[in-house]
Amino acid sequence: MTTTETIAMNRPMQKKTDEVVEPLRMAVVGTGYLGRFHAQKYQQLKQSRLVAICDVDKNRANEIANELSTVALTDPSELVGKVDAVSIASPTTTHFTVAKDLLEAGVHVLVEKPMTVTVDEAQTLIDTAKAHSCVLQVGHLERFNPALLSVADQISAPIFIESHRLAPFTSRGADVNVVLDLMIHDIDIIMHLVDAELTAIHANGSPVVSNATDIANARLEFSNGCVANVTASRVSGKTERRMRFFQKDTYIAIDFQENTSRVCRVDRTMPDKDGIPAINCDDANLEKGDAIKAEIEAFIFSINNGSRPLVSGEDGLRALKTAIAIGEKLK
Repeated sequence: MTTTETIAMNRPMQKKTDEVVEPLRMAVVGTGYLGRFHAQKYQQLKQSRLVAICDVDKNRANEIANELSTVALTDPSELVGKVDAVSIASPTTTHFTVAKDLLEAGVHVLVEKPMTVTVDEAQTLIDTAKAHSCVLQVGHLERFNPALLSVADQISAPIFIESHRLAPFTSRGADVNVVLDLMIHDIDIIMHLVDAELTAIHANGSPVVSNATDIANARLEFSNGCVANVTASRVSGKTERRMRFFQKDTYIAIDFQENTSRVCRVDRTMPDKDGIPAINCDDANLEKGDAIKAEIEAFIFSINNGSRPLVSGEDGLRALKTAIAIGEKLK
């Protein structure tokens, strides 16, 4: 089963139609590392047509526009009336103003994480999207990772979750602390899979290279008894993105970096001579896939079908609210 097919299984069923859907007119605001990939996907997909890219850096805008044979703009307001939807991959501090103006103009928005700087800003974007019947999707890319998708339906009632997200230091993302930069990916997944209220947060961390916290650990406690121990570092000598889930009779491990998963289950029907049950494990090595493409296809699907995005504004708000609360504990 492909990544796209797996994602489709999580969507509401839509009525089939013989109507030919015209490609959506798309643009990208912010053409840094992620924005460039978004623009490439919009150009490649049949369901979309890249009509412009926008960046305050005129030279950068011209460079990407020439590469992709599209129009370069420097002001997002110039997109109004020319596009159906946009990806916003500009710095986090610009997300709110750019997204709000475009949503008010009836433009669908895929905004990178963290969706805004504050909780109030995030709620305003959600309300604005609803008022103007627009899709608002948040770019929590790991939700589209093949390793997670391959086991997500088997994670039903985790009791303990452990995650490690480590990376060497780069200037990209250093405008926010490591919780908003890296840990928020795992926060989003945990909040999505644990169907319970967050009741307590314990956290510690430290700046190392930047002026913000560069390494942090948080313990999240939920009303159903589940506990998540979450570590993120952007001053590591290696890159690591792993999560482990423990639930009754089941252990599930995910390696987002290597695209592998392991599911171990207790088999109580075959105890050994001491009465200890057998443990059977299944390992999966998955194709790398293209998470950005899958994310954008899901965005386009929601626009064309009027369905709730796989990662909605409410999901983005929930992750942001938790990340900000962890940040307050670190202070």
